[in-house]
Amino acid sequence: MQTIVRGDRFDLDTSYLAESDAELRHQLEGYAAGEREQFDLTVDYPDGHLGEVMRAMSAIPYGETRSYGELAEELGSGAVAVGQACGANPLPVVVPCHRVVGADGHGGFSSEGGVDAKKRLLAFERGEGLDQFGSQ
Repeated sequence: MQTIVRGDRFDLDTSYLAESDAELRHQLEGYAAGEREQFDLTVDYPDGHLGEVMRAMSAIPYGETRSYGELAEELGSGAVAVGQACGANPLPVVVPCHRVVGADGHGGFSSEGGVDAKKRLLAFERGEGLDQFGSQ
């Protein structure tokens, strides 16, 4: 499913969710409006490293970040492997890969808007006075 959240386009593989596309859209609209800080969705995490990283990303609180290295240490993995798993996340925004950052405070982001979309989502979650499309 393609969706636009706060001006950026995201592709979400809804086969990992138990809920309907309509429910997902409803919750994404609540998130984008600042009315929801977490999603009440049943995620079918894949087996293996990707699933472990997705679970770790899901545990990062709204408005906070963790580094690739911190997640790698937590999972007994490497920072590059964590970054690759973040890039393979089938449910961006819902499983908040944007909250995983590099040593520079940003890192990569595989969604259409790239690192700029990641920066906009993080600024939004921190309440940094950006309008609905991420402009100052």
